[in-house]
Formats: sequence, C-alpha cells, structure tokens
Amino acid sequence: MEDFTNETIDTTQLPKYEEVEFSVLHPNYWKVILISLSVFFLIAGIGLGGALYFNEELVVFIRELSIIYVVLVFIVLFFSRLGFNKKGFAFRNHDVLFRHGIIATNTLVIPYNRVQHVALHEGLLSRIFGLAKIEIFTAGGSSSDIEIPGIDKAQAENIKQLLMGKIQKQL
Repeated sequence: MEDFTNETIDTTQLPKYEEVEFSVLHPNYWKVILISLSVFFLIAGIGLGGALYFNEELVVFIRELSIIYVVLVFIVLFFSRLGFNKKGFAFRNHDVLFRHGIIATNTLVIPYNRVQHVALHEGLLSRIFGLAKIEIFTAGGSSSDIEIPGIDKAQAENIKQLLMGKIQKQL
C-alpha cells in the first residue's frame, strides 16, 4: 500500500494562460456585426419614426428623441468595436482558451478531456463572408460552453477536426 502524500504546489511555477498569444477574429466578422447592427437600428428607427408620425404629442420631442437615438447608435457601435477587439482564441496541446469582455476580461479555459461535442454554425451573413462559429460543449450543460464566432470557414473546419480528434483519442 502506498503512503498518501499531498505536496504543496508552487503556484508561481504554473504556466500562465495570460502569456498565450491569442488569435483574433477574422476582420470580416466586424462587417457582419456592422450589418446586423445596421438592420437592427434601421428597424428601430422606422419604429421610432412611426411612433412619432402617429402620435402628435411626441412630435414636440422629435429633436431630443433624434439626438438620443443617434447617441445610442454611436455608444452601441463603440462598445461593439471594443468587444470585437477584445475577443480572441487559442488552442494549446491540452486545452482551448477563449477571451472576451469589454469592461472585465474573461478567459475561459477548457481542457480537451472535458469536451464532449463540437458544432460548426454558419449564419446567413457569416456564410456570405465565408465565416463560421465553433461551439464547444462539455458535460452537464445544454448550451455550449464556448462559442468562437468570426472564424474563417476553412479554419473552423480544421478546428472542428482537431477537436473531434481529441475527443476520439479519449474514447
């Protein structure tokens, strides 16, 4: 029978995920975001215009509402660009990392031995620009644990094959 040991780990010697070089999202993904936001704000603008047209009491506020609408558009664009620039992903020998966040940066690290399923999705706009999204699922959840959008479709296919190979090795 072996003696039980429980040695202390020197945490200063652990590898640091912060030192990993993250891959950025494809530049065309910014175009997908811009088009999606444009469609959203176009519909919202039409709705606001309709509300102003059919409600005479709101017409006196048209200047204020227009200024608020334009400022809101610029704020959303600014934070969307910040979020786009902060996102990154990396694949190491034993795990996958995904970084995101605007105010607080979150880094998700999932070891390959926890991955159970991988999905590749292409939305309409993403397909037009040749992009895809990888979804990585682990045990115990009904939704994906990591979603990496804005990857070139060929690269996304390669990533899916890599992850599927890692899953097969575990079985």
